[in-house]
Amino acid sequence: MNYKEIAKETIENLYRAHNSIRKSGIDEKLIALVELRISQINGCAYCCSFHAKELSDFGLEQDIINRLPGWKHTQVFNDQQKLVLEWAEAIIYNKYDWENTKAKLIKHFTEREIVELTASITLMNTLNKLRITLAGED
Repeated sequence: MNYKEIAKETIENLYRAHNSIRKSGIDEKLIALVELRISQINGCAYCCSFHAKELSDFGLEQDIINRLPGWKHTQVFNDQQKLVLEWAEAIIYNKYDWENTKAKLIKHFTEREIVELTASITLMNTLNKLRITLAGED
């Protein structure tokens, strides 16, 4: 199904929001890292490929990209990267200690950055679900 054409205005607005987040001032590598992790969790093959290539283009080593599914069990990610990955999984899985993770975020990010990061996480989840359920196989 060509969902991008069927609901063109709605889908274009989602991508405008995505572009706005990318221009918000948060390190694009952090956003792309979170987007790849969310795409892995959701199983969106197209998005996984897209964001892995994007991270590679940003200069992230392939070995680090390959370790993303096991980020909790490796030292290749810095504290900031681990924190945003923890926040992403807290939101996507809806089962972690929200307040504890949010308290850590407040120490490292501005309120606007937290809002933009959270919007990025929830938007990528939505874009993954649209692609998986309506676009068919890649």
